Amino acid sequence: MEPARRDVLAVTPWLAPIVWTGTFDPTIIDGAVKHQNITIATTVFAVAKYIRFLQDFLETAEKHYMVGLNVHFYIFTDQPNAVPTNVTMAAGRRVSVIKVPKFSRWQEISMRRMEFIQKAIEVDISHQANYIFCVDVDMQFHSRVGAEILGRLVAVLNPWLHKENRDSFNYERRAASTACIPLGKGDFYYAGGFFGGAVGEVHSLVKACRANLEADRAVGMEARCHEESHVNRYLLTNKPTKVLSPEYIWDEELGSGGPEIQVIRYATVRKNMKEVRENF
Repeated sequence: MEPARRDVLAVTPWLAPIVWTGTFDPTIIDGAVKHQNITIATTVFAVAKYIRFLQDFLETAEKHYMVGLNVHFYIFTDQPNAVPTNVTMAAGRRVSVIKVPKFSRWQEISMRRMEFIQKAIEVDISHQANYIFCVDVDMQFHSRVGAEILGRLVAVLNPWLHKENRDSFNYERRAASTACIPLGKGDFYYAGGFFGGAVGEVHSLVKACRANLEADRAVGMEARCHEESHVNRYLLTNKPTKVLSPEYIWDEELGSGGPEIQVIRYATVRKNMKEVRENF
């Protein structure tokens, strides 16, 4: 049995586990799910210049992401013909491509992501998968991301803010926005680039966030961090049942992290944001 971690917060105030290296035994976890024949849907958006990250995303996922489990990747892209076909997928793993428009503003695809995921769940994913995780494509897997992340509603601690006081979080503070979290409120700051859980729970999340994004748009508002702001607002009311440590969405600009970061599992790719976001 893995030893308990005493140098990090390993449980939330509402008693949901926070997953760090050293808080789970992969052998036990894998043994518990091996014979359940579950399928994990995984969505990524590879739009405009972000298509360049898809090859490495898929290749590293085959090495480290849900290895030995059934995974159905849903690739949302404006360039279906550019989706790589030379990645060898293990048995029980496959890719589906969903065409989406290319928008003139990168913020638009960021915010409409909830709409597209909602529709995909309703049309296909709800009939095909038990769990769904929605992740960013401009990242690579470096180490195991496995069944330890499965839960009813799962969020990931933002690596830049996991040590900060909640009044320093990038919450939307304007009361006119449906994403507003006032000063003095909030639990953690969650990353918008990695969330998931049971298909029905994630459907509720993306449907609510889509509705709130559209309500904001109707009054000419965009939340401070776009859909990430709305995810954080939703998770304030609907507490995640499992929280993943920053190991699961690390940013390479932070270096190797402090001593609490023992393994980097999934991390951003260094890039020129002004170049990949065409209208940055």
